[in-house]
Amino acid sequence: MYAPQDDTELLTEALREEAPAPGARVLDVGTGSGALALEAARRGAEVTAVDVSRRAVWTARLNAWLSRVPVRIRHGNLFAPVRDRTYDLILANPPYVPAPDTRRAPRGRSRAWDAGDDGRLLLDRICRDAPALLRPEGVLLIVHSALSDPDRTLELLREAGLKAATVRRRWIALGPVLRSREDWLRRRGLLAPADDREELVVIRAERPR
Repeated sequence: MYAPQDDTELLTEALREEAPAPGARVLDVGTGSGALALEAARRGAEVTAVDVSRRAVWTARLNAWLSRVPVRIRHGNLFAPVRDRTYDLILANPPYVPAPDTRRAPRGRSRAWDAGDDGRLLLDRICRDAPALLRPEGVLLIVHSALSDPDRTLELLREAGLKAATVRRRWIALGPVLRSREDWLRRRGLLAPADDREELVVIRAERPR
């Protein structure tokens, strides 16, 4: 788990624009410190947050207690703890950074960013499983890097019957993780020789009525 970054800020902006109604059911999957869950709860939503990291779960619970907002926080792998419920809004800021060493699953702090050779280790699972948890007219907001193939995300969500579009973009400086594997990313063709920035995108997908 690590402190909220630009991707959290970008997804928070999309959440504010979505403006879930008081009492709306919101799921924040991969909650980390709980920043997105708290933002939704402050707006009166009924919020459930999930994270696979026990440290993140305890941090999110502490932050909710300090903020005096009610958030139901569960430990588990993506949607496993909430498969019996449906939601008006699902927020997802999963790990999405392509990783050169995929011989073993990410461990420790790297679980917050490493996502397999193509960065889609969890993105594909979210695109596959989230639609079934959306109520009619429910919305999925997901943020990830353009390095992780946003067109694939749009394709999978549309194949699942959702109306999907990119609603936010932002260029940011390469962070320490990307800088540490910059040469590998350039050899893979994911970064152009002159690129010194990364583009983040927020994709919005809505389940028809």
